Amino acid sequence: MDKKKGVDDTEPGPAPSRPVDRFGFIKTEHSNSPEGILKSRSTHEHEREERRIRKWRKMIGVGGSDWKHYVRRKPHVVKRRIRKGIPDCLRGLVWQLISGSRDLLLMNPGVYETLVIYETSSSELEIIRDISRTFPSHIFFQQRHGPGQRSLYNVLKAYSVYDRDVGYVQGMGFIAGLLLLYMSEEDAFWLIVALLKGAVHSPMEGLYQAGLPLVQQYLCQFEKLVTEHMPKLGQHFQDEMINPSMYASQWFITVFSYSFPFHLTLRVWDVFLYEGIKVVFQVGLALLRFCHDDLVNLPFEQLLHSLRNFPEEATDPDTLLPLAFSFKVTNCFIKQL
Repeated sequence: MDKKKGVDDTEPGPAPSRPVDRFGFIKTEHSNSPEGILKSRSTHEHEREERRIRKWRKMIGVGGSDWKHYVRRKPHVVKRRIRKGIPDCLRGLVWQLISGSRDLLLMNPGVYETLVIYETSSSELEIIRDISRTFPSHIFFQQRHGPGQRSLYNVLKAYSVYDRDVGYVQGMGFIAGLLLLYMSEEDAFWLIVALLKGAVHSPMEGLYQAGLPLVQQYLCQFEKLVTEHMPKLGQHFQDEMINPSMYASQWFITVFSYSFPFHLTLRVWDVFLYEGIKVVFQVGLALLRFCHDDLVNLPFEQLLHSLRNFPEEATDPDTLLPLAFSFKVTNCFIKQL
C-alpha cells in the first residue's frame, strides 16, 4: 500500500436514526451478533461477570496502583485473564497499564496540550478529509465537527507533529478512534506513542513510514507462516497468484480495527497490547485455518472475496482466539524471519 493511500476511500452516507449496540455502533437490520444479544443474559451470567470484574479490580488496584506488583507475582494469571477478555468497564485503564502509555503520560505533563494548541501540521487537511471515514457507523464519530470528530482530529494532528517522520496515514485513524472510545484524547495520544515508539514491544512506526516498510516485512513473514502451517492452502494461493498484500495489509495497519466485528477487535487488542504483534499473525492464521477447506477450492475472484469477507462464525472470538493461540508464533521468531 502506498503511504498516502487510505484504507477506504468511500464517503459515508447520512447518519441513520436506528438503535445502537452496546458499543455505540448503529445496528444492522439483521444483526444477531453477540454484542446485540447481551441484554438477554441470564442472572447467572450477569453475576459471573460481576465476579470477574471484582477479580480484575483487585488485580489492578485503585487507579492501577497494584498492577505492576500483581504482574510480577502472577504473570501467568494475568496472561490467562487477558486472553479471556478484559472487562469492558476496565478496558481503557488496563490498556494504558499494559501498553506503558500511563508512564509516558506521567513523564510528559503538558506535552499533548502544546502539540494540539500551539503546533501546526502539514497533514491537517488530510486528517480533516478522512475524519468522517473513521468508524462512520459509530454515534461518537457521526456528527460533523462534533466532539468525536474533534477529538479524533486533535489526536491525529498531535501525533503528526510529535513524529514528523511518520506524520499521518489514514489507517492510524482507526487506531486513534478505537482508543478514543475507551479513554481521553491525551491518554489515546500517549498510547499511540507507546505503540509506535516501542514502550513495551517492538516499535510499530514502520507500519506508517514512507513505503510502509514494516507492513511489507510482516506480509512477507505471514506468507511464509501460511506455507509452513497450511502448505496446501499456501500452494493454492501461489497457483492463484494471491499474496497477503491483497487481503492482509489492513490487518497489520489497523490491528483488526477496520472491517472486523468490534467485539472481536476488542479481544484482539486486549492480547495485542499485552503480548505484542504476534497475535496479529496468530489471528490471521486462525482465520485461514477456520476457512481452510473452503478456501483451497475457490478460484481467484471468489478466493479474494472470501479473504476480505470472512463468515460470522469465523469471527467469533471465543472460537477464533483459542485456535489462534494454538499457532506457536513468538515475537522473537517474527523478528528473525
